[in-house]
Amino acid sequence: MGVPYHRQLADKQALAARALHAVGPDIRWAEPFASAESGYRNKAKWVVGGDEKNPSIGILDENREGIDLRRCGICEPALIDAFPALVDFIARTGLVPYDVNRRRGDIKYLIVTASPQGELLVRFVLRSLDRLEEIRRRLPDLQSALPQLAVASVNLHPEHKAVLEGDQEIVLTEQSTLLMRLGDVGLHVGPQSFFQTNTAVAAGLYRQAAAWAAQIAPTSVLDLYCGVGGFALHCAPASANTIHGVEVSADAVSSARRSAADLPDPDRFTFDADDAATQRLDADLVIVNPPRRGLGATVADRIEAGAARHVVYSSCNPATLATDLARMPSLNPVEAKLFDMFPQTTHVEVAVLLERR
Repeated sequence: MGVPYHRQLADKQALAARALHAVGPDIRWAEPFASAESGYRNKAKWVVGGDEKNPSIGILDENREGIDLRRCGICEPALIDAFPALVDFIARTGLVPYDVNRRRGDIKYLIVTASPQGELLVRFVLRSLDRLEEIRRRLPDLQSALPQLAVASVNLHPEHKAVLEGDQEIVLTEQSTLLMRLGDVGLHVGPQSFFQTNTAVAAGLYRQAAAWAAQIAPTSVLDLYCGVGGFALHCAPASANTIHGVEVSADAVSSARRSAADLPDPDRFTFDADDAATQRLDADLVIVNPPRRGLGATVADRIEAGAARHVVYSSCNPATLATDLARMPSLNPVEAKLFDMFPQTTHVEVAVLLERR
């Protein structure tokens, strides 16, 4: 923060290029895809602090007391506008903020996602279900205050440990997914599904991958770590008879299947909840979007030994991307583009097109 935005982009491009130079000295780098400098984040993951009469949403300080960030400049306007009503709902419902030091209280986190159309998915992460019926009873009041509320849920997180959510999710509304419409493709996002936090940049990333897929004209596409199907549903050129996605999250796979069902040709798409390391890698085009740790040796080695003529690799960590590319020497990185998913930070997202030598 404080560095002029054009410098931020240039620095990130240089960082990514340096990281990949040893494995791809001849990569053609496109112009970076820029983001809005503020108001870009579509999801807020706030700790609920303060007390039951005056709850805060934001982060904890060094004493584990709440710092309120409801006016945070990186959040989309739809989130900023919704926060006062949500804080008021927490107070009116009698939800006691979880006290980390004393290990008592009701609500730990508030997680809110906004769609491009301004609809909201709201999750209340609770220590127990003691206040569940009170939340249900008062939910119509929240819906009246926030007509844009599309999905509301309670996540049960009873353990005292530094993770954001638990396994059990209870959807409180008739609608169970938030529709993120990006051009001609609508992506259904469930409460526990991953979606890129910068909608405009995610749309640009998907368009680039789709352009590469159209250029390649594969007969089959395999999307590993597919999430809610963003890449698979965008990278479906007419040449591809089958587009298959794999993701460990059952919630995300359910969302991807629902999104595919809305398309004119849903039969071309299949999605499975499974481990990427167990898949047959025999598609013409393999798309990978792994977490920060990268593909790892098992998956990278299998792609190297596989039959894919092309790979599209979307990475949020140039260091692990470089390590993975070094494990796949028969796949030559020919084109790359940086996507500024997280302005005002040093984090980068890079998409690379690989072609078998």
